[in-house]
Amino acid sequence: MISAIRNNRYLILRRISQVGIMLLFVCGNLLGWKVLAGNLSSSRVMGMVPLTDPFAVLQIFASRHLVSADALTGAVIVALFFGLFAGRAFCSWVCPVNMVADLAGWLRKKAGPELDRAEPAISRKTRYWVIGVSLFVSLFTGIAAFEWISPISMLHRGLVFGIGTGWTLVLAVFLFDLLLIKQGFCGHLCPLGGFYSVMTRFSLLRVSHQKEKCSLCLKCLEICPERQVLQMVGRQSSAVLSGECTNCGRCIEVCRDGAMKFGGRSYVAKHDPTIA
Repeated sequence: MISAIRNNRYLILRRISQVGIMLLFVCGNLLGWKVLAGNLSSSRVMGMVPLTDPFAVLQIFASRHLVSADALTGAVIVALFFGLFAGRAFCSWVCPVNMVADLAGWLRKKAGPELDRAEPAISRKTRYWVIGVSLFVSLFTGIAAFEWISPISMLHRGLVFGIGTGWTLVLAVFLFDLLLIKQGFCGHLCPLGGFYSVMTRFSLLRVSHQKEKCSLCLKCLEICPERQVLQMVGRQSSAVLSGECTNCGRCIEVCRDGAMKFGGRSYVAKHDPTIA
């Protein structure tokens, strides 16, 4: 039991974080609690501190609408927290669609290696093109385009306010990940994930790899939802420099050699000053 908890400690903490945030939103919107009220695009903590999705604000700017001072303040707070410290942790510690993607990934693995290891039909860079398309459509339609069709927003509203037609899109994401492309939405198409990847490129919190401890079991690569960020494994001691890392901690959990751990960008300077 203790071993199972240790081997899944970050996964357990992530689920507590994701479910806890959703419950706080439910209590805030339905019971009037002031701890966290609103939604993942725009909310308030303790009725005072605004939190706003920076990508949503960017779309509003593109749609040529005015943005309130509170929304701008909230966007700056979120951008500073993730951009300077937590990295792309929103995707793995906050976003509810992550749970849908993880479930689809787990079922793919149970279905057999042929399905689980199938090569993706689209590039992971597609999400960056979707950012551009979202802003382009926002400019010419006058609406925040991705917010209208975002499965993230729809799943959040469904969990907080009850089942609606948005669940069909969430189901489509699940089936897309399960039957077509592993981590298809989160790892290839989601513009919000792409936006956070760019915004958090220089954040402090990083996964670090110690080559001298690595036995090349490659379990970290098998479990990682963004395995391209672990290109240093077995080659050099370094931190994960790519903003595409979600800081989910799964690679740390499965590494029985203790070669993976959370650290900071300073780890890079310690082991390889030329890339600090």
